[in-house]
Amino acid sequence: MSHFFAYLSKMRFVTRWGLMRNTFVENLLEHSLQVAVVAHALGVIRNKHFGGTINAERAATLALFHDVGEVITGDIVSPIKHFNPKIRQAHAEIEEIARQRLHGMLPETLRADYEPLLFPQDGEHDEWELVHAADKLCAYLKCLEELRAGNEDFAKAAQALERDVKKLPQPEVAYFLEHFAGSFTKTLDELN
Repeated sequence: MSHFFAYLSKMRFVTRWGLMRNTFVENLLEHSLQVAVVAHALGVIRNKHFGGTINAERAATLALFHDVGEVITGDIVSPIKHFNPKIRQAHAEIEEIARQRLHGMLPETLRADYEPLLFPQDGEHDEWELVHAADKLCAYLKCLEELRAGNEDFAKAAQALERDVKKLPQPEVAYFLEHFAGSFTKTLDELN
């Protein structure tokens, strides 16, 4: 019996932003879906407006799996993860081991199909680049939503993430910020 999908279902119990007071709790499953939606959008935007040849559906699928190792490791908050190079390297190694463990849970006949979802593959650099950009962008959007709800605990994180997101080299990120990010500061009535 394989426990792979049962482990993935535990994504809903992995909470993010553990050191922050949250107006609404965000779990890993919700985060992964949002990153997938945004990664897909970034791929479509690159293809339509910037002459790209991104497989947007592939970027979305990669995004769904980008943090699955956290069902084993939990969410390690950014201030700790990025405290110094040794911790960053150790964290990368721990996540690799977690992904290997998940991969090993699959029946042998399915492992080759899931390997490209769990481990970066040659030739998918552009799609993974968009997943990483979408991940950072979604963290910024979470900050905007928390600020909109009156949670000033996210003010510094929003400033830092806005700065980081605006430095991303992908023109589709700037396009997304210009055309879509502002909506995340609106109430439902304002969106209507």
